[in-house]
Amino acid sequence: MPVAVDGIETDISRMEEGSSRTKATADNSNIPDCCSVAVVSFVQKLIAEVIGTYFVIFSGCGAVAVNKIYGSVSFPGICITWGLVVMVMVYSVGHISGAHFNPAVTITFAIFRRFPWKQVPLYIVAQVFGSTLASGTLRLLFTVKAVDYFGTVPVGSNFQSLVVEIIITFLLMFVISGVSTDDRAIGELGGVAVGMTILLNVLVAGPVSGASMNPARSIGPALVMNIYGGLWVYILGPIVGAIAGAFAYNLLRFTDKPLPQPTKTRSFFNSTSRK
Repeated sequence: MPVAVDGIETDISRMEEGSSRTKATADNSNIPDCCSVAVVSFVQKLIAEVIGTYFVIFSGCGAVAVNKIYGSVSFPGICITWGLVVMVMVYSVGHISGAHFNPAVTITFAIFRRFPWKQVPLYIVAQVFGSTLASGTLRLLFTVKAVDYFGTVPVGSNFQSLVVEIIITFLLMFVISGVSTDDRAIGELGGVAVGMTILLNVLVAGPVSGASMNPARSIGPALVMNIYGGLWVYILGPIVGAIAGAFAYNLLRFTDKPLPQPTKTRSFFNSTSRK
């Protein structure tokens, strides 16, 4: 009899567990689609892109505005600011959204199947919104006049700035492709590499085109300040340059080494520990 009683108790406990699982499944099925894990995760990515782009533009364009108004930052200081803020935001939210902050990067990743096309429009909206919000903040804080414009306008001809934007964005996307899509690269230094690339690009191309490399970086200030001279250069140039840069790196990705070798993940800490 005790054995029978134990069996009955076991059966009852199993029935209770099954009932609770069924109830949990039914509860999950009643959760609206707007509250699903996938939707919540995507919303988090969009928020990360808005915040990341906001602070990239607020800091970078803020340095430009402060230098024009007060003359206290200097051109090298502006270059360093752009590089540092991108590096900081890559490490802050890169694990959440990928830290694009740039429609040209988002579009290029989608073209090379590193990013789903269905997310591209909302990513771009988030990036432009973050840039516009930051530009509006700067205009309110510093009462920026047209002469203190912190956006990008061609210093010479539109064609000259277009070529410069294509070249520097090519370099930027080439570096991004290397540190973020190739497992042979040392991943921990990705943010440093991207930040330093932007610093170098601004140092070289800043006096010529403003070194945008990012349609959102140019669109936001243009919308807030209502200055649209040569804006198409900063939309077309970065997109063309980014696509070309990613294509060039993909050509270098092919190797005659065995497959496990080029896909083996490398770590900066592991590399230094072996020395």
